[in-house]
Amino acid sequence: MRRKYNPYTLPPWLKTFRSVCSQFIIPFCVFQGIRTILLPTTFDVLLLTIFVLLALALHFDII
Repeated sequence: MRRKYNPYTLPPWLKTFRSVCSQFIIPFCVFQGIRTILLPTTFDVLLLTIFVLLALALHFDII
């Protein structure tokens, strides 16, 4: 049986890492969005998609 995800039971180092990631993901998304608009390559679009999905997952406490 799968246990439910509870962010309060995470170890302290993982909570710190998660909060640092959630602080830096929005500036990375903005920078990558500007870069994708100026020089659109396949890698840039994929990286922007990954960053946006990661930002949404951190915002909605999925990970």
